[in-house]
Amino acid sequence: MPQVKDIMRSIAEHVFKTIDELDEKEVETMVAEIIKAKRVFVMGAGRSGLAAKAFAMRLSQMNLVVYVVGETVTPGMGKDDLFVIVSGSGETLSAVSAAKVAGDIGVRIVAITSYPGSSLGKLADNLVVVKGKTKADIEKDHLKHQIQGVHSSLTPLGTLFEDTVIVFLDGVVGRLMEVLGKQEFELKDRHANF
Repeated sequence: MPQVKDIMRSIAEHVFKTIDELDEKEVETMVAEIIKAKRVFVMGAGRSGLAAKAFAMRLSQMNLVVYVVGETVTPGMGKDDLFVIVSGSGETLSAVSAAKVAGDIGVRIVAITSYPGSSLGKLADNLVVVKGKTKADIEKDHLKHQIQGVHSSLTPLGTLFEDTVIVFLDGVVGRLMEVLGKQEFELKDRHANF
């Protein structure tokens, strides 16, 4: 029976594999889009949404104007804004619907997904493909795995995508700090203190 450390190693191995597969051009395009945007809006559902919120917090600490879609204080988007959407499957209804609305306004869209050919992927101006087992994979493979007698993953549902996207977005933060000349003490000055 696997121990916690074994499961953590399995997750870390997936993260390292995904790092090697990341397209540096996609990542640098995302960084450039964030820098040139007037405001950055982020969105994701469930645990992907938590990853997006963590990213928004760091952008805010770098003194960028950032909003989380769905919060009561989030204003409307405009053509000079950027919309970063995190969805492993690229088929999450709320994310796809929001991307359609943003696209109609003329907002630039960056999608972070495991499926570039998904509905969200097709709506995005820029994609960053972050590989990870998502809920969509489980739905596709469930019957096959039952017949083969394969046990469910110890990283359920979208865990591998969500864990990997957190690490990816932290990497983007580090790159932005470098490009914008931000120091850790500057972020600390804007960190919540209550």
